Amino acid sequence: MEKNMLLRKLPSVHNMASLLAEMDKFNAFSDRQLTLAAQEAVEGLRKDIQSNAFVLSGTSIEAEVINRATSYLQSRGRLRKVINAAGVVIHTNLGRSRLGKRAIKAVIESANNYTNLEYDIEKGTRGSRHSHPEDLIKKLTGAEAAMVVNNNAAAVYLILSALAKGRETIVSRGELVEIGGSFRISSIMEESGAVLREVGTTNKTHLFDYEQTLNENTSMIMKVHTSNFKITGFTKSVPSSELVKLSREQNVILYEDLGSGALFPFSSKNIGDEVPVKDVIQSGVDIVSFSGDKLLGGPQAGIIAGKKEYISILKKHQLARVLRIDKLSLAALCGTLESYLYKEFDDIPTVKDIIASEDELKLRAEQFIVKMNPALKPYIIPGHSQVGGGTMPDVKLPSFLIAFCHPDGAEYTAESLRKNDIPVIVRIQEDVCLIDLRTVNEEEETVIINALKNM
Repeated sequence: MEKNMLLRKLPSVHNMASLLAEMDKFNAFSDRQLTLAAQEAVEGLRKDIQSNAFVLSGTSIEAEVINRATSYLQSRGRLRKVINAAGVVIHTNLGRSRLGKRAIKAVIESANNYTNLEYDIEKGTRGSRHSHPEDLIKKLTGAEAAMVVNNNAAAVYLILSALAKGRETIVSRGELVEIGGSFRISSIMEESGAVLREVGTTNKTHLFDYEQTLNENTSMIMKVHTSNFKITGFTKSVPSSELVKLSREQNVILYEDLGSGALFPFSSKNIGDEVPVKDVIQSGVDIVSFSGDKLLGGPQAGIIAGKKEYISILKKHQLARVLRIDKLSLAALCGTLESYLYKEFDDIPTVKDIIASEDELKLRAEQFIVKMNPALKPYIIPGHSQVGGGTMPDVKLPSFLIAFCHPDGAEYTAESLRKNDIPVIVRIQEDVCLIDLRTVNEEEETVIINALKNM
């Protein structure tokens, strides 16, 4: 009897679609999309009722259909905005770095118009997409030449394929890192056709290890920045300056994969010990590569900079087309690089968030907490943020965190926030939820406050 009663209460697809169309949060969806969502929700609930998989409790049938339709619309093949309140600045799972206003404007302009992507306006002839970021990179790093591909793993692959295929590349064992998704430097090297020659041990590599391994078939010495882990204690590595001298004496290429690559001097703010790309170039390294979407704070990209003779070879290699960056990422990267050039660091969210001060974060937390639902019993505690993105693994950014919890527990609280119209991602620690405003902007604060009020 209960099953039949629930089935009779099911609304029609037409009525539900009309109801959804009246809701402001669905303004961006077409009538067809809303009808499909209503159909999916009604038919899904019908099947659950018939199989006894649904029991009505604390909500109406209509409200249940709306909830299911909402979930359907939010999850159908599109990226959604989420609020990162977890305090991990470069959050890989949440899309890594946010773009600044200048970069976003450049993306919109490029998406909305034809562009001079591969057209030389002065000459009226075909141009190169490499030319757009090259001058900016040269000015910011002091390199002779530069180019960009779609990510840093692609940059590594291109450099090894073009400059070391069939010949030996010497790498310290302590630098044979594994990057995200179980991709390993050694595996990328194998795919590129370069011959790996490991030297030293996991914790210690000396200059004589490189000297003893060099031979007539050596094409390159490769130094890999261990940006996603640190080895401490009884360790030894060879600085770039010593490898520069050795590579010149032996007439081999010295390539340094910087991984993240910093254009901002974070160490000047007592944050980590990352050597800026400009300093690496000035040390005499022949060629470097680094990511655009980590410490640099731009879109996904692999930036290659260094000696013109090597960059010219890379630009002409067949893989350069396979690995090339698309126009929207290129626009975002150029916009980000311009912000660096003009020293507008407030327009680079990654830099701005990393260097945010404790005093600033404490004041924001104090102002935020008075707007919260008092039933959540919020309070402020000292804590730490993370840089994230596999960068500066040993760096903790001092912060002030907002701790709170619904009577039903931290897991319930976090889940409710994730299921908000704009999902809010928080941390859970010792059965309380934590909000770190380091990675939250002012507009997002209002969204979080409203989400907490509705719990």
